[in-house]
Amino acid sequence: MSSSPIAQTDPIQIVACTISRDVQIFDLLIEDMETALGDSWGDLSIDDAAAFLAQPEARTLQFVTIALDAQDEDNLDQVSDIIIAAKAARIKVILIAEDLTPAALHKLLREGGDEFVPYPLPENELARAIERVLTSDETAQSSGGGVPFKATGNKSGVVIPIHGLAGGTGATMMAVNLAWELANVDPKDPPKVCLIDLDFQFGTASTYLDLPRRESVLEMLTDTAVMDAEIFMQAMLTYGDKLHVLTAPTDMIPLDMISPADITRVIEMARMNFDYVVIDMPSTMVEWSQTVLEAAHVYFAMIELEMRSAQNTLRLKRALQSEELPFEKIRFILNRAPGFTDLNGKSRVKRLSESLGIAIEVLMPDGGKAVMQSADHGTPLAESNAKNPLRKEIMKLAKSVHEVNVAATAEARA
Repeated sequence: MSSSPIAQTDPIQIVACTISRDVQIFDLLIEDMETALGDSWGDLSIDDAAAFLAQPEARTLQFVTIALDAQDEDNLDQVSDIIIAAKAARIKVILIAEDLTPAALHKLLREGGDEFVPYPLPENELARAIERVLTSDETAQSSGGGVPFKATGNKSGVVIPIHGLAGGTGATMMAVNLAWELANVDPKDPPKVCLIDLDFQFGTASTYLDLPRRESVLEMLTDTAVMDAEIFMQAMLTYGDKLHVLTAPTDMIPLDMISPADITRVIEMARMNFDYVVIDMPSTMVEWSQTVLEAAHVYFAMIELEMRSAQNTLRLKRALQSEELPFEKIRFILNRAPGFTDLNGKSRVKRLSESLGIAIEVLMPDGGKAVMQSADHGTPLAESNAKNPLRKEIMKLAKSVHEVNVAATAEARA
């Protein structure tokens, strides 16, 4: 007897659910869920979600996306119950929010939201959020059963701003690669490192690491009075499971839109939760530039062997000394420095130092095309071209910074 012509197929396992007042309002979410999961997802109303998540059938879910807009702010307690039920069932929670106030978002993140994505959804951002929430537990398990990094508030990190004194001097390149080298400086006891891009108009740290920009960055920066460690960490992205990055906002904003008090809170929050805080500064001096300089332990200024850098260095020196600001914190880094055998170039470096009355303490060689290629590919030099001479010098600088910090910490404890 022949077998039945009807194919026997297993039912599709539902691994995720959307939860909303009406999912049709969020049509882009439907498209992105179908792209990411095909038919392996379902939909729940806000009224039914908490009860369903408490049932055994919900244990197959890996995550839920809770989509909200301004009309849902009257039902935040109900949404909080859904988040609590999801966390009890060990289900990840991605919040999709449109026109939600910072206070409302803050409340939901505190209840246990794992990720936040603004609506309308940026391209591929939901897929990235799904990947992050699903890999966080895997990362912890693969590292020997440890738990993912969480804000502790018990650190006193070293603040290292990097400021390009002329266009194209390599400040962002230095900030990104120094932060990555610091995160890998001690394999046995790796420091916790964050990179903060304070160039609100043309910041490209996210590009150098192929990370998306997030709406939550601007929301956090403009309402730092309610910012806590959880909100701060939620606004950041992670590169390589080692480096935390606060990107520049999605849209170009005025540099003076953020106040010195806001910058102070951000830096202090970063210091409390990381061992090193690397800051990519805008080339323009603004009101809060003084705030960063005073908070810095060491302030790296990137220059080149040319007239623009010389003139701007002189302007900066005069401005800081006239205001009695701590110019002595600044350490000058010469990028694309002449090679060891270039005696004429070395003589020019000496004359530049003497004419400006500064010490050029770090010489960085020209990394060549590999530097631009690394940036275009969104990877640090250590991953794309580990033997590059520029990468080797940045690694030496990171080791020097770390050794000084470890020695200073040991001395303070003694």
